[in-house]
Amino acid sequence: MLLVPVEGKATAASSHQVVKSVSKAHKKVSVHKGAWALRGRNGWRRRVSPRHRWPSFDYYMSQQRKADAEQARLKAEAQERERERLQAPVLADTLGAVHSATTPDKVLDKRSELPPSLKSQHFFGNWGGAQPWLAYHGVQLMVSVNEEFAGNITGGRQRASTITGQVGLELHIDWSKLAGIHHLKTHTIVVNGHGQNVSGLFGDTYAATQEIYGARGNVIAHLVAMYAETSWFHDRLNINAGWMPVGSFFAASPLFCDFMNVAICGNPAPNKYTNGNRDWPSGNLGAVARVMPTSDTYIMGGLFAVSPHAYTGGISGWSWAQDGLGKFSTPVEIGWIPSFGKHHLVGHYKIGYSYDNSRQVNLFKDIYGGSWQASGQPRRYQAGMNSAWLIMDQMLWRHGPGDTNGLILMAGAMYTDGQTVAMHDHTWAGLVDSGKLWGRPLDTMGIMWQHFDISSTAVRQQEASLALGQPFQPTRWGAVPGVQSHENVYEFFYSIHVARAMAFQPDFQYIQRPSATTVYHDAAVLGAQLSVSL
Repeated sequence: MLLVPVEGKATAASSHQVVKSVSKAHKKVSVHKGAWALRGRNGWRRRVSPRHRWPSFDYYMSQQRKADAEQARLKAEAQERERERLQAPVLADTLGAVHSATTPDKVLDKRSELPPSLKSQHFFGNWGGAQPWLAYHGVQLMVSVNEEFAGNITGGRQRASTITGQVGLELHIDWSKLAGIHHLKTHTIVVNGHGQNVSGLFGDTYAATQEIYGARGNVIAHLVAMYAETSWFHDRLNINAGWMPVGSFFAASPLFCDFMNVAICGNPAPNKYTNGNRDWPSGNLGAVARVMPTSDTYIMGGLFAVSPHAYTGGISGWSWAQDGLGKFSTPVEIGWIPSFGKHHLVGHYKIGYSYDNSRQVNLFKDIYGGSWQASGQPRRYQAGMNSAWLIMDQMLWRHGPGDTNGLILMAGAMYTDGQTVAMHDHTWAGLVDSGKLWGRPLDTMGIMWQHFDISSTAVRQQEASLALGQPFQPTRWGAVPGVQSHENVYEFFYSIHVARAMAFQPDFQYIQRPSATTVYHDAAVLGAQLSVSL
């Protein structure tokens, strides 16, 4: 082996001869200031002391130890991430008390590559190690807080502003991990609501600007859901049974609750206001079965008990054995989840139908077909109510790996039998995008237009009230200030990722024809939402 000084003159041979000899020996000369250096075929570097001019392996061994320690550290981190990945429940398979604006994108996307770590799902991280331990034993616990402020700066019956909010508790158990009972999970969600709805104060009943308000009752703990889930054949067959909101399974999208307006959040109106198709936080006793013939298609059907009461399960949601049960709603939905192009632009397309076989009161007719107000005869009841929906969203431009990481176009329509429900149909269109383009990938922004039509049957009844000088009859949405026709809502929001699992969302809504009448001037509403998963 020839030793070549990096600095100074060669003593044993010319540099040309040295390079030639080293090349023959399959060695490569490497220059290193103030030292001697040789790189062997195996890739490691020897340092040669310029003082002793003899290879010293101390430096090499110290560097090798550092490299081994770094490799061990990276391996341990990879194992920790993999352990959290396997332990972390994917919240997209649950109802979720916290809306998508506060939840990591991959939590919402069932088809994402990897679920998020437990730490990213909670503001307080993994709770000092408690969350990974619970998840390892099949228990997922989440506490969420949602507070919303809104006030109309112009229009409506009067100027008003309110704060409303909710504290939610979720408990999801995987019994295969906890007790060795395979193919079984249970889900429980309980909420506490407080505050007042500003829309009712300024005169709008159909499109409340604060989605977190309503249907919770003045109780400490309102039951939203308590049901069991089983999956077979690699989730090709999924069955849920128990107490659960119909609207959280049918005609649902995690994108809807990016918006604050309750007419779209969670599940679109008017179907969710009917007794057989209640949406979150109201539940129904029932069962849902979903079959996936292919990886991107599904067929889902349900059977739910219909309660004739204003509050299904009572005002607290815990009274499952209410009187008057015995009729059923049967929703069915077919869905397609395609992925287009090399960027995998994901879409969700679904069409559904629901039939409620309970008796419903006709809004206008008496038993003979005339106006019940004019004749004084008993009102007509009819068996059966139909609902249908068509919903789509399609990513147009991808910014990241998840199903919602990009510019998404969303649109849809929902129809309900207008003889028994005042709101006949609801159509909407909107855009949602992240802040990736301006360096805020965890922010979300969106814009939406919604349109509501009041049924001709309801309008005839209101015209009869006006002609007879009688008070307008309230609908299931609330008081009616005048003869109704249609209403439009325009909304824009920007959700700011403040901290881990926390978002602050300024929101603007413009309500055209509040309560679908011209009695009140158009209202402009400013609001803000703070959501956090603890």
